[in-house]
Amino acid sequence: MVIESSPNNLDLRIGTDAQSERIGGLIFDPLVHKDEHYNPQPWIAERWEQPEPTRMVFHIRHGVTFHDGRPLTAEDVAYTIHSLQDGSIVTSKGASLSAIKQVETPDPYTLVLHLDKPDASLLFNLSDGLFGIVPRGSGKELGAAPIGSGPFRFVSQVVDKEVVVERNPQSWSGVPKIERVRFAVIPDAVTTALELRKGSADIASNVITQDMVWAMRNEKEIVTDVGPGSILNYINFNCNDPLLRHREVRQAIALAINRQPIIHALFRNHARPAASLLPNGHWAQASAAELPDFSFNPERARKLLDAAGFPMRPNRSRFQLTMKTSTDETTRLLAAILQQQLRAVGIDLQIRSNEFGTFYADVTKGAFQIYGLRWIGSNEDPDIFRYTVSSKSFPPKGANRGHYSNPDVDKLVAEATIEPDQAKRRPIYVHIQQLLAEDAAGVNLWYLDNTVVHSRRVTNIHPNPSASYDFLREAEVVH
Repeated sequence: MVIESSPNNLDLRIGTDAQSERIGGLIFDPLVHKDEHYNPQPWIAERWEQPEPTRMVFHIRHGVTFHDGRPLTAEDVAYTIHSLQDGSIVTSKGASLSAIKQVETPDPYTLVLHLDKPDASLLFNLSDGLFGIVPRGSGKELGAAPIGSGPFRFVSQVVDKEVVVERNPQSWSGVPKIERVRFAVIPDAVTTALELRKGSADIASNVITQDMVWAMRNEKEIVTDVGPGSILNYINFNCNDPLLRHREVRQAIALAINRQPIIHALFRNHARPAASLLPNGHWAQASAAELPDFSFNPERARKLLDAAGFPMRPNRSRFQLTMKTSTDETTRLLAAILQQQLRAVGIDLQIRSNEFGTFYADVTKGAFQIYGLRWIGSNEDPDIFRYTVSSKSFPPKGANRGHYSNPDVDKLVAEATIEPDQAKRRPIYVHIQQLLAEDAAGVNLWYLDNTVVHSRRVTNIHPNPSASYDFLREAEVVH
């Protein structure tokens, strides 16, 4: 299987990059597992209850063993949580568990979490890809030779070359049919496509471009499995900017963007228009009927700009804006298309492309008018609204990089954060999404499809929206 880069650290307590979380998710087990609607389901925790808003009781599954034969108990889960909080390892993940003030293990298979405040996102932060249970006593060296309880055991890693795992014959969640997987690091998409074509690679998940997938569509020995994905392309506005602080200007930009031809041209129709940060199928996502309509309507955009005091000048331009992007080819092509579409309503969009480090530094310090990026994984939890649009989350405290501020949104976000009842949380999140759409705080463009290209000798591959490597649990090799 081809991956674009080496995982930074396979210890899920430390690794935050996509490869660490995806490969680590095969080696380690989480406390709970997300289903197709991003709801937490039993995993190592067979069940749980919340007798009060600040106390959660988890009942740990019996009969689970680590790869070295040690039994997994509540003490291992407690140790994992403590190690994320006590500074014994250097990690940014401890912040997501900051509400936990005390952990108790009254018996080997019961875990009690005492919280200093209600935290409705805690289960999400204890789920697959984000949280992996380690044997108690594991230090920072675990990432070099990880020991978990997942369906695959770690064999070896050579940085910038490969990671090798093999099936865990004692896996409680089902023994994989594939005996061994070699994750080969190939940064270049063209090389990956060639390796697939000549049969020296078997699987590539979201590695090659859709143009390459299209070009390989008639290859007899190659199969493409496509499913809906949760990765979101979006653009964001600097709401402190003299032009973009006008809601009508932001709304006009949203109305001037015609998503469908972009999806066709850049992604070969393997993307789906987005109206929310939350992915399709999410329990908290507002439906199209619940949201104000800001779909493509250039005439309405022109009227909004006229009414806001930005008339068309003789040069067919109302004003100039600058969009910052990385040097990624698809992102630059997207910016060029947006430039054409905004020109049609009188907005002169200039493009500034920099290598990713420089671009991202500008984004985090607010040195932009407009930028384009992707959300990968974080938008599967509705707490992303607290992180991205609360006025308490201006950098460096969060990712409200555009300094968007709406007191009503702040109030709703705070309310949703402490509401444990999902049925009561959903209308709060729907209201938040309605306000964000009306304010055009940013523009959610599309969700990218999850595309797995593989050889015919590998079968039973079912991509999931999170683009994890969970499909390797069920995949088979035909000899």
